[in-house]
Amino acid sequence: MTFLKSLSGATAALALMAGAALAEPALIYDLGGKFDKSFNEAAFNGAEMWAKETGGTYKELEMQDEAQREQALRRLAESGANPIVTTGFAMSDPISKVAPDFPDTKFVTIDGWVDPAANPNVLSIGFAEHEGSYLVGMLAAMASKTGTVGFIGGMDIPLIRNFACGYAQGAKAVNPDIKFVSSMTGTTPAAWNDPVKGAELAKAQKGQGADVIYAAAGGTGIGVLQAAADEGILSIGVDSNQNHLHPGKVLTSMLKRVDVAVYNSMKAGADLDTTPQALDLKSDGVGYALDDNNAALITPEMKAAVDAAAEKIKSGELVVHDYRTDNTCPAATF
Repeated sequence: MTFLKSLSGATAALALMAGAALAEPALIYDLGGKFDKSFNEAAFNGAEMWAKETGGTYKELEMQDEAQREQALRRLAESGANPIVTTGFAMSDPISKVAPDFPDTKFVTIDGWVDPAANPNVLSIGFAEHEGSYLVGMLAAMASKTGTVGFIGGMDIPLIRNFACGYAQGAKAVNPDIKFVSSMTGTTPAAWNDPVKGAELAKAQKGQGADVIYAAAGGTGIGVLQAAADEGILSIGVDSNQNHLHPGKVLTSMLKRVDVAVYNSMKAGADLDTTPQALDLKSDGVGYALDDNNAALITPEMKAAVDAAAEKIKSGELVVHDYRTDNTCPAATF
């Protein structure tokens, strides 16, 4: 019996080792859906880039409501997925609850924050959204003919106010007298997936004189871009390159390299370094999109001015205020 028990134990150990070696990464999308053409879709593109490069497979899960967050994390961790990559700040608290129960599993929160001292198996990845938004704010001010630019955010949280604040700073650096109008879609996660409301807000801002509107609102932003195109004004996309959605009518898109964050996390696998990361302009974590769809809208002079500002930000000569540091904005009030 002792021999059989030992053999049984050895077989189980081998099975566990094999499972660890073949562990698949997993990706949990935030509310708004995988194909939101923005934040979640950027994450999906990063996972697909990893899969195509390595031939590997990954698990994925689209949540339908808030209650699923902790359940989804536990289910994937129990299945052996490693690492488990999540998108959106709202995953931070659920990860804090689940990660201690699975110390050998690496978790990633993109746009969230989990204390690394209390949770050494969690990687928090943030972005300098204010730096990229500053650049598109400059472009907005240079493209505006009315002297009024608009911003439409999704859920009213400090993260989204940081987009708006950077945008306002960039616009006012070009034109100190420019008028800045802003709207938030809501105060709950439903604000990320309401394109009808986004369209309504865009039309209202046009009524206030805005002729360039920056949307940082996930799926809601699709409605903003559509309404702007219909109303004959310009829009600015976010996270993914959204220039192609309305060629010649999207001034640019503020790129947030969520795809790179997901790709790098999956590539590292179980050996993922969980030292917190802040992806800024200098590390190409943020930027602006220029392609055939918007080339006619960006003059050489506009590009030169924005690229010069970008170099100053990278060198530290120009510091864009981060709203999250003190909940204030020198260029706008919310």
